[in-house]
Amino acid sequence: QVQLVESGGGLVQPGGSLRLSCATSGILFSAYAMGWYRQAPGKQRESVASISAGGITNYADSVKDRFTISRDNIKDTVYLQMNSLKPEDTAVYYCNAERRLTQRNYWGRGTQVTVSS
Repeated sequence: QVQLVESGGGLVQPGGSLRLSCATSGILFSAYAMGWYRQAPGKQRESVASISAGGITNYADSVKDRFTISRDNIKDTVYLQMNSLKPEDTAVYYCNAERRLTQRNYWGRGTQVTVSS
């Protein structure tokens, strides 16, 4: 059974930091591209950051230079370090695992991030 479990969300003041984790099981983690998405109330889900199986990263313009995605192929976990958080970063953050070769795509249930004073 495939599981993606996000953690690390919470309430933080503007300018603060959070580190999200997504622990996976049931997949060959090292073969998957991993991504973080977010969805704010009333808005569509959007891509925040991604990291390929080979470690190539990509970021949305809105989070460049503030967020860092990384992966640990031993722990089968992907991380999102979020610095200089802004109120507009408030959203539910979702973890995604994709392997195009086998057309597999999996989602976690999300973790809430709220940036507010």
